[in-house]
Amino acid sequence: MSEARAARLARLRAAGLYLVTDEAQDPATRQRVVGEALEAGVRVVQLRHKRAMGRVFYDEARALAALCHAQDALLIVNDRADIAVAAGADGVHVGQDDLPLAAARQVVGEDLLVGVSASFVDEVVAAERDGADYVGFGAMFPTPTKADAEYAGPALLAEARQRARLPLVAIGGISARNAAEVLAAGADLLAVVSAVCAAPRPGAAARELLELIRAPHV
Repeated sequence: MSEARAARLARLRAAGLYLVTDEAQDPATRQRVVGEALEAGVRVVQLRHKRAMGRVFYDEARALAALCHAQDALLIVNDRADIAVAAGADGVHVGQDDLPLAAARQVVGEDLLVGVSASFVDEVVAAERDGADYVGFGAMFPTPTKADAEYAGPALLAEARQRARLPLVAIGGISARNAAEVLAAGADLLAVVSAVCAAPRPGAAARELLELIRAPHV
């Protein structure tokens, strides 16, 4: 692993909270939400917008990369490895039906992160074996953000934690109410969409989650 990638991975592992943008919002709103979240201490942001055309996605990725880097935060681009590279992002995140991990690595090179989505323990094991930097595991709970998400739950997360050493980013229906349960199951980071993006005060919502994550856990 290159020094640049190792440094990015260390920053991701230490971040605690992983903010995923809400593709239902317009770009200006997404930028405002991300800005407030960064001010609150969020240090990893994933830009997700599956319906965006290439140039529109690229322009937004460049703007968010600049915003994130000004706060010493990482920007991960969902699906589009090419845009992750072109926009100066810190990595790409791919699903099981997206660009294969090996192909994504070939596009982004050795310095950027490659994360993989998983809903089953075997997928986590395979991702680690194949060189993923981290796994997004879920859904933890039912979520309106992704109605077709396969339900994994905290119990399966705990099993995945026993089988793999790479960072596990839990996602799906996570909020301040259930964050402790997910952390206790072995999550390294909590990924959220609605809990921050749909909050009346995104910065305050992010700060509350970060405080829960950083609190001592028995």
